[in-house]
Amino acid sequence: MKHGLVVDDSAVIRRVAKRILELMGFDSTEVDDDVKTLDRCSEAMPDVILLDWNIPGVDCIELLRKLRRMPGSEAATIFYCATENDPMMIGRALRAGADDVLLKPFDLRTVQEKLEDLGATGRQAQAS
Repeated sequence: MKHGLVVDDSAVIRRVAKRILELMGFDSTEVDDDVKTLDRCSEAMPDVILLDWNIPGVDCIELLRKLRRMPGSEAATIFYCATENDPMMIGRALRAGADDVLLKPFDLRTVQEKLEDLGATGRQAQAS
């Protein structure tokens, strides 16, 4: 089964994003900080990661770089989730390893379309 990871400091956003992934057939996990994110990804790299751009006390661009240095990350699709359409921030996220950006609020259709644009389940499909 495909696995998704939702990284956000908001419990409401985590629940909504987790539900979206589950409707797409992903077994999903929620975490709220960088330590839990890295621990979860070191256990087993998820197929899709929804990473919030603003977690208090965390440099999310650096967290994204750390994720991309982990074994198995080349097969993961990472969406950098933002509330603003800031070209500078989006550029930094893409250079740090994000596959794409999801602007909040996003819905099931948006996530499905982004994954389809990246090729089925993103990098996983390209790596197979």
